Amino acid sequence: MTTAVATADNLGRALDNIVDRVPGAQFAVVLSPDGLLLGASRGIDDELASQLSSMVCGLQALGLAAARICGDGELHQVVVQMSRAFLFHATTGNGAVLAVGIDGNAEVGDMAYEVAMFVAQAGDHLPVYLEPVVERVALR
Repeated sequence: MTTAVATADNLGRALDNIVDRVPGAQFAVVLSPDGLLLGASRGIDDELASQLSSMVCGLQALGLAAARICGDGELHQVVVQMSRAFLFHATTGNGAVLAVGIDGNAEVGDMAYEVAMFVAQAGDHLPVYLEPVVERVALR
């Protein structure tokens, strides 16, 4: 038995499908745990991809800090609500990060569903990542 290899085309199509299924969706990108762009929906140029990667990495860091300090578990999702847009940020089980932007007229519930479905099926589209070993330092 052979294992299917995730390709940029497969991932790009999956991200395009997310954007296509929700009216008002603007973009979808997936980053590796270390911030490298793995895939993007159509219309994302290099400059926008770089900006999105930086922004999503910052959200990931804030979300992980919040989970560590305030929560008791892993980071699953961050939703940023702006006056005329939303940004969904979700961590997949294999460590990759999905970010999807929608305008203020889009159905937030529909996008939340699409994000949850993508995360649940991420193994079909993404390679597996190993979790980095984190040293715990005792505070004195």
